[in-house]
Amino acid sequence: MTRTYRHPRILSGLGLLFAAIAPAGAYAQSAAELQQRAAGLPLADPDSIVTLQIENDAVSTLKGTSDQYYTSGLRGGYVSPTGTIPAPIAGVEAGLLGAGVDRYEIDLSQSLFTPRDTQAPVPPPGDHPYAGELLLTGGLIHDTGSTRNDFALTLGVVGPSAEGETVQNGFHDIIGDTDNRGWHSQIQDQVAVELLQDHTWRLPLAKVYGLETDTLLDVKVAGGSVQDYVGGGVALRFGQGLASDYGPAKIQPGMSGTDAYTPVRPFAWYFFGGADGRLVGYDVTLDGSTFRRNTPSVHRIFDVGELDAGLAVMWKGVRLSYTQTWQTPEFDGSKAGLFNYGSLAASVRF
Repeated sequence: MTRTYRHPRILSGLGLLFAAIAPAGAYAQSAAELQQRAAGLPLADPDSIVTLQIENDAVSTLKGTSDQYYTSGLRGGYVSPTGTIPAPIAGVEAGLLGAGVDRYEIDLSQSLFTPRDTQAPVPPPGDHPYAGELLLTGGLIHDTGSTRNDFALTLGVVGPSAEGETVQNGFHDIIGDTDNRGWHSQIQDQVAVELLQDHTWRLPLAKVYGLETDTLLDVKVAGGSVQDYVGGGVALRFGQGLASDYGPAKIQPGMSGTDAYTPVRPFAWYFFGGADGRLVGYDVTLDGSTFRRNTPSVHRIFDVGELDAGLAVMWKGVRLSYTQTWQTPEFDGSKAGLFNYGSLAASVRF
């Protein structure tokens, strides 16, 4: 149950501090929309959403090492308006997950992985193999007001056809950096097929002088020729307009709120922090090709954990987010300590 604290003196300063950025009213709503809100159901959303995202070990608030392990992720995404899913499919989702609204999503992403020693023609034994992934993902998003379900199918390629060498060394040429020399040793081409089921609960906590807090709980399972894992996580958020989304999106596995958001106030914002973990049965970038022998590989660690922290802002239909991730080692022989990378995402509604 959400509790409202009305008069604690210790919080009066916070109320004054945020008064300037906390518009008193939300968007004007019709009677039907107010009834939906009162029933706890999400509103229909007529807008599409386009997202561009970059994840990189060089895009970080902390001093890290560039071109190491998961070194780069690029993604473009599209989310449809609600009500665009065929009625039979929407009916099945409503029957399984509860009344709500549905959208579809389409993503194109490229992820690059490199060893710590990028100047050796062949990475030394025990170092991360070179690998590139080029993936096209289609999915269905179902919102009930307090939960979000994301079911996605990914198709693509892992290997030289993902053009990892072209993108990375081409960018290095532009900025005058040294080429990475071992791409010819990367994991060989193979077809990528992956299924993902992700479910997130949004649990409101306290509301203090217009400032909201909530908890996001997430469980997911994925399987295919890219990664096999089960995972879950929890995140805490503090800000205004938290009902606008389920947290920012990520490219790599971990807690992801997807690209769908519907602002519930003219200016929404929040800080967030959380932790998640995965039990990994297979990872093509570490275990090597599914179908070939003598493929580059390392000894994968079964359990992987992550810490995330960051900020998201929504204004005039635009959502900007930054996420800082700290990750435990994924394979034996990796550099001691937490590996970190940053994630920047920009979304526009139209």
